[in-house]
Amino acid sequence: MSALRILVADNHEIVRRGICALLKSHAGWDVCAEAADGREAVEKAKQLDPDVVILDIGMPNVNGLTAARQILQNDPQQKILILTITDSEQIVREVLQAGAHGFVLKSDAARDLLTAVEALENNRTFFTHRVSEMILERYLNGEAQKELTGPAVSPREREIVQLLAEGKSTKEAAFILELSIKTVETHRSNVMRKLGIHSVSELVLYAVRNNIVQVQIGPTASH
Repeated sequence: MSALRILVADNHEIVRRGICALLKSHAGWDVCAEAADGREAVEKAKQLDPDVVILDIGMPNVNGLTAARQILQNDPQQKILILTITDSEQIVREVLQAGAHGFVLKSDAARDLLTAVEALENNRTFFTHRVSEMILERYLNGEAQKELTGPAVSPREREIVQLLAEGKSTKEAAFILELSIKTVETHRSNVMRKLGIHSVSELVLYAVRNNIVQVQIGPTASH
Protein backbone atom coordinates (compact mmCIF):
# COMPACT_ATOMS: atom_id res chain seq x y z
CA MET A 1 0.00 0.00 0.00
CA SER A 2 1.42 3.39 -1.02
CA ALA A 3 2.07 6.10 1.57
CA LEU A 4 -0.54 8.80 2.23
CA ARG A 5 0.89 11.96 0.65
CA ILE A 6 0.21 15.17 2.57
CA LEU A 7 0.78 18.82 1.66
CA VAL A 8 1.15 21.20 4.63
CA ALA A 9 0.64 24.97 4.25
CA ASP A 10 1.31 27.42 7.09
CA ASN A 11 3.16 30.72 6.91
CA HIS A 12 4.77 30.25 10.35
CA GLU A 13 7.81 28.05 9.77
CA ILE A 14 8.08 26.82 13.36
CA VAL A 15 4.38 25.82 13.37
CA ARG A 16 4.72 24.16 9.98
CA ARG A 17 7.74 22.18 11.14
CA GLY A 18 5.85 21.01 14.21
CA ILE A 19 2.88 19.87 12.12
CA CYS A 20 5.16 18.05 9.69
CA ALA A 21 7.03 16.32 12.52
CA LEU A 22 3.75 15.15 14.03
CA LEU A 23 2.51 13.81 10.68
CA LYS A 24 5.79 12.05 9.93
CA SER A 25 5.52 10.21 13.26
CA HIS A 26 2.57 8.27 11.80
CA ALA A 27 3.55 5.12 9.92
CA GLY A 28 2.61 5.15 6.26
CA TRP A 29 2.31 8.92 5.91
CA ASP A 30 4.59 11.17 3.88
CA VAL A 31 4.73 14.98 3.84
CA CYS A 32 5.28 15.41 0.11
CA ALA A 33 5.51 19.22 0.18
CA GLU A 34 5.26 22.34 2.30
CA ALA A 35 3.95 25.81 1.43
CA ALA A 36 4.33 29.18 3.15
CA ASP A 37 1.19 30.81 1.76
CA GLY A 38 -2.08 29.94 0.07
CA ARG A 39 -0.94 30.70 -3.47
CA GLU A 40 2.03 28.36 -3.12
CA ALA A 41 -0.29 25.71 -1.67
CA VAL A 42 -2.63 25.95 -4.68
CA GLU A 43 0.29 25.61 -7.11
CA LYS A 44 1.85 22.65 -5.29
CA ALA A 45 -1.50 20.89 -4.91
CA LYS A 46 -1.99 21.18 -8.66
CA GLN A 47 1.54 19.97 -9.43
CA LEU A 48 1.83 17.14 -6.91
CA ASP A 49 -1.77 15.92 -6.46
CA PRO A 50 -1.41 15.03 -2.73
CA ASP A 51 -3.95 12.83 -0.97
CA VAL A 52 -4.61 15.38 1.78
CA VAL A 53 -3.99 19.14 1.94
CA ILE A 54 -3.68 20.83 5.34
CA LEU A 55 -4.24 24.59 5.18
CA ASP A 56 -3.76 27.24 7.86
CA ILE A 57 -6.68 29.64 7.60
CA GLY A 58 -4.68 32.83 8.23
CA MET A 59 -2.00 32.81 5.53
CA PRO A 60 -0.94 35.96 3.61
CA ASN A 61 -1.57 36.69 -0.10
CA VAL A 62 -4.18 33.94 -0.33
CA ASN A 63 -5.68 32.64 2.92
CA GLY A 64 -6.64 29.05 3.64
CA LEU A 65 -10.30 29.37 2.72
CA THR A 66 -9.60 30.96 -0.66
CA ALA A 67 -6.86 28.41 -1.30
CA ALA A 68 -9.30 25.60 -0.46
CA ARG A 69 -11.81 26.92 -3.00
CA GLN A 70 -9.15 27.17 -5.70
CA ILE A 71 -7.74 23.71 -4.99
CA LEU A 72 -11.22 22.18 -5.13
CA GLN A 73 -11.94 24.05 -8.34
CA ASN A 74 -8.87 22.38 -9.86
CA ASP A 75 -9.68 19.00 -8.29
CA PRO A 76 -13.14 18.55 -6.72
CA GLN A 77 -12.03 15.22 -5.18
CA GLN A 78 -9.19 16.75 -3.14
CA LYS A 79 -9.41 16.25 0.63
CA ILE A 80 -8.79 19.42 2.60
CA LEU A 81 -8.26 19.96 6.32
CA ILE A 82 -8.39 23.51 7.71
CA LEU A 83 -6.35 24.65 10.71
CA THR A 84 -7.67 27.68 12.60
CA ILE A 85 -7.28 29.49 15.90
CA THR A 86 -11.03 29.92 16.44
CA ASP A 87 -14.20 27.88 16.03
CA SER A 88 -16.58 30.85 15.82
CA GLU A 89 -19.83 30.22 13.98
CA GLN A 90 -18.76 32.46 11.13
CA ILE A 91 -15.49 30.59 10.59
CA VAL A 92 -17.27 27.23 10.76
CA ARG A 93 -19.79 28.44 8.19
CA GLU A 94 -17.03 29.65 5.85
CA VAL A 95 -15.06 26.41 6.21
CA LEU A 96 -18.16 24.44 5.20
CA GLN A 97 -18.90 26.80 2.33
CA ALA A 98 -15.32 26.43 1.07
CA GLY A 99 -15.85 22.66 0.82
CA ALA A 100 -13.27 21.53 3.39
CA HIS A 101 -13.55 18.00 4.80
CA GLY A 102 -12.22 18.76 8.25
CA PHE A 103 -11.55 21.47 10.79
CA VAL A 104 -8.96 21.40 13.59
CA LEU A 105 -8.21 24.11 16.12
CA LYS A 106 -4.49 24.88 16.31
CA SER A 107 -4.70 24.70 20.08
CA ASP A 108 -5.95 21.10 19.75
CA ALA A 109 -3.64 20.02 16.91
CA ALA A 110 -1.41 17.88 19.12
CA ARG A 111 -4.50 15.92 20.20
CA ASP A 112 -6.72 16.00 17.10
CA LEU A 113 -4.54 16.37 13.99
CA LEU A 114 -3.63 12.71 13.49
CA THR A 115 -7.23 11.61 14.14
CA ALA A 116 -8.47 14.19 11.64
CA VAL A 117 -6.07 13.07 8.90
CA GLU A 118 -6.98 9.43 9.57
CA ALA A 119 -10.66 10.36 9.07
CA LEU A 120 -9.91 12.00 5.71
CA GLU A 121 -7.73 9.04 4.72
CA ASN A 122 -10.78 6.82 5.26
CA ASN A 123 -13.12 9.10 3.30
CA ARG A 124 -14.75 10.59 6.38
CA THR A 125 -14.96 14.18 7.63
CA PHE A 126 -13.57 15.46 10.93
CA PHE A 127 -15.08 18.24 13.01
CA THR A 128 -14.78 18.83 16.73
CA HIS A 129 -17.73 17.85 18.92
CA ARG A 130 -18.70 21.52 19.40
CA VAL A 131 -18.63 22.17 15.65
CA SER A 132 -20.62 19.01 14.90
CA GLU A 133 -23.29 20.12 17.39
CA MET A 134 -23.35 23.56 15.77
CA ILE A 135 -23.90 22.07 12.30
CA LEU A 136 -26.63 19.71 13.56
CA GLU A 137 -28.42 22.51 15.38
CA ARG A 138 -28.49 24.64 12.22
CA TYR A 139 -30.02 21.81 10.21
CA LEU A 140 -32.59 21.08 12.90
CA ASN A 141 -33.51 24.77 12.97
CA GLY A 142 -33.88 24.84 9.20
CA GLU A 143 -31.08 27.36 8.84
CA ALA A 144 -28.68 25.27 6.75
CA GLN A 145 -29.98 26.34 3.37
CA LYS A 146 -29.98 29.98 4.37
CA GLU A 147 -26.39 29.78 5.62
CA LEU A 148 -25.14 27.99 2.50
CA THR A 149 -26.20 30.77 0.17
CA GLY A 150 -22.70 32.21 0.56
CA PRO A 151 -21.22 35.54 1.65
CA ALA A 152 -21.94 38.82 -0.14
CA VAL A 153 -18.31 39.01 -1.29
CA SER A 154 -17.30 36.75 -4.16
CA PRO A 155 -14.13 34.60 -3.95
CA ARG A 156 -12.30 36.97 -6.35
CA GLU A 157 -13.42 40.04 -4.41
CA ARG A 158 -12.31 38.33 -1.21
CA GLU A 159 -8.83 37.79 -2.66
CA ILE A 160 -8.57 41.46 -3.60
CA VAL A 161 -9.85 42.60 -0.19
CA GLN A 162 -7.21 40.44 1.49
CA LEU A 163 -4.34 41.76 -0.61
CA LEU A 164 -5.34 45.40 -0.20
CA ALA A 165 -5.92 44.92 3.55
CA GLU A 166 -2.42 43.42 3.79
CA GLY A 167 -1.03 46.63 2.34
CA LYS A 168 -0.54 45.57 -1.27
CA SER A 169 -0.97 48.24 -3.94
CA THR A 170 -3.44 47.79 -6.79
CA LYS A 171 -0.46 47.11 -9.09
CA GLU A 172 0.96 44.47 -6.71
CA ALA A 173 -2.47 42.82 -6.34
CA ALA A 174 -2.85 42.73 -10.11
CA PHE A 175 0.56 41.06 -10.46
CA ILE A 176 -0.16 38.45 -7.77
CA LEU A 177 -3.60 37.59 -9.18
CA GLU A 178 -2.40 37.77 -12.80
CA LEU A 179 -5.06 40.35 -13.64
CA SER A 180 -4.91 43.77 -15.27
CA ILE A 181 -4.70 46.80 -12.99
CA LYS A 182 -8.00 48.01 -14.43
CA THR A 183 -9.71 44.71 -13.52
CA VAL A 184 -8.45 44.91 -9.93
CA GLU A 185 -9.59 48.53 -9.69
CA THR A 186 -13.04 47.52 -10.95
CA HIS A 187 -13.31 44.67 -8.39
CA ARG A 188 -12.12 47.01 -5.64
CA SER A 189 -14.72 49.65 -6.55
CA ASN A 190 -17.48 47.04 -6.77
CA VAL A 191 -16.72 45.45 -3.41
CA MET A 192 -16.37 48.81 -1.63
CA ARG A 193 -19.69 49.95 -3.08
CA LYS A 194 -21.33 46.63 -2.17
CA LEU A 195 -20.12 46.85 1.44
CA GLY A 196 -20.67 50.59 1.83
CA ILE A 197 -16.94 51.14 2.46
CA HIS A 198 -15.30 54.46 1.55
CA SER A 199 -11.65 54.11 2.59
CA VAL A 200 -8.82 51.60 2.78
CA SER A 201 -8.89 51.79 6.59
CA GLU A 202 -12.56 50.70 6.56
CA LEU A 203 -11.63 47.91 4.15
CA VAL A 204 -8.93 46.71 6.56
CA LEU A 205 -11.43 46.77 9.44
CA TYR A 206 -13.92 44.74 7.38
CA ALA A 207 -11.19 42.22 6.49
CA VAL A 208 -10.20 41.79 10.15
CA ARG A 209 -13.80 41.48 11.39
CA ASN A 210 -14.60 38.86 8.75
CA ASN A 211 -11.41 36.84 9.26
CA ILE A 212 -10.10 37.57 5.76
CA VAL A 213 -6.88 38.71 7.40
CA GLN A 214 -5.70 38.05 10.93
CA VAL A 215 -4.03 40.61 13.14
CA GLN A 216 -0.79 39.31 14.58
CA ILE A 217 0.52 41.02 17.69
CA GLY A 218 4.24 40.71 18.13
CA PRO A 219 6.78 42.11 20.61
CA THR A 220 7.36 45.84 20.47
CA ALA A 221 10.64 46.65 18.77
CA SER A 222 13.28 48.24 20.96
CA HIS A 223 15.02 51.43 19.83
